[in-house]
Amino acid sequence: MMGAAENAELGGLQDEEEMVAGTAPPARKMQSLDFEHIGSLAAVAESLSPRSKWRMALRSIRIVIFQAKINVLLPFGPLAITLHYIPGNHQGWVFLFSLIGITPLAERLGYATEQLACYTGPTIGGLLNATFGNATEMIISIYALKNGMIRVVQQSLLGSILSNMLLVLGCAFFAGGLAHPDRDQVFNKASAVVNSGLLLMAVLGLMFPAVLHFTHSEAHYGKSEVSLSRFSSCIMLVAYASYLFFQLKSQRSLYSPIGEEEETTEDEEDEKEITQGEAISWLFVLTIWISILSGYLVDAIQGASESLNMPLAFISVILLPIVGNAAEHASAIMFAMKNKLDITLGVAIGSSTQISMFVIPFCVVIGWMMGEEMDLNFQLFETATLFITVLVVAFMLQEGTSNYFKGLMLILCYLIVAASFFVHVDPKSSDNK
Repeated sequence: MMGAAENAELGGLQDEEEMVAGTAPPARKMQSLDFEHIGSLAAVAESLSPRSKWRMALRSIRIVIFQAKINVLLPFGPLAITLHYIPGNHQGWVFLFSLIGITPLAERLGYATEQLACYTGPTIGGLLNATFGNATEMIISIYALKNGMIRVVQQSLLGSILSNMLLVLGCAFFAGGLAHPDRDQVFNKASAVVNSGLLLMAVLGLMFPAVLHFTHSEAHYGKSEVSLSRFSSCIMLVAYASYLFFQLKSQRSLYSPIGEEEETTEDEEDEKEITQGEAISWLFVLTIWISILSGYLVDAIQGASESLNMPLAFISVILLPIVGNAAEHASAIMFAMKNKLDITLGVAIGSSTQISMFVIPFCVVIGWMMGEEMDLNFQLFETATLFITVLVVAFMLQEGTSNYFKGLMLILCYLIVAASFFVHVDPKSSDNK
């Protein structure tokens, strides 16, 4: 009996201990949660303090400005502006320094766009990359239009298309092929076919005004060509808007990257270096600085052509687009080496599609508003060059694979085009438009 009583007493003590043990940890958890809550509030308060904001701003400046080695070329921009106001004929140097000064700005614009794309996803990211990558060309074109330099606008936009389709895509395929020599790289063929179709539509829009002009079959000489260009430009803008709806809303699955579903979230987290707000702020600042330098660049083009003894067509079609496409060039090669060819095509071919179906028609409409007779008659030589280039690239993309040899062929094609424009002189009738 005594043993039974002792056992009951011991059991009661154990139950009490278990109850105490069971209730004590939640109390400790509540205390730790309170401390965590207080700690998180303190972190938020600290992040909103002026000192923290200054620290974040300095960090952002260090990443965007001082981390990239190409930014050693930034002082050439202010130097070009200084030379512009020094008495004497310095147009050649102003042009070269402006060209060099815009190069790192265009590359940093591409970097800020890539950072913003990390928060938006691959499809919208590729579209943003193409859009802000073309901001340099759009700004230069608007300044040239304001100065009545219609041929410079036409040739620089044509050169951007040729540069993106041959040089940028060729270098990306070549670098990607060397980085992955054991196999062909694969991309979404359906997306490439849609872009090729839009590029052929753009060639159609550019071809008829030129054919109408050179066959002298206009109903009203000099007016029908401009009227047709303005009508075709409006149709092309509608087609591009429909393409955006098709790409982003209607058929999003058609543009999903191949074999990247599992990797995208991890890669995006690794690539985020600045916040979304900082990326938008840098896009705004860099676009303003590029627009300032573009004004000096456009003013110096004619003088640079004479002082450097270089054809104006070569400067407009080859030199200007190489600088304007610096952002696309760097990002397309980087994505190709990471085996992300769908983003590479979105940058290179997507950029060409955007220039041909949006930027060129947009410039025609803007010229219409300014009272400038900007049209789609790019002359026979330029239109034929674009037509052959679109066919070559369409044949390269039809298999849905790439390798370093395809890239090498595209680069060699671009060298032939560059040599052609070096010996090409515009007809005098087109200079007096």
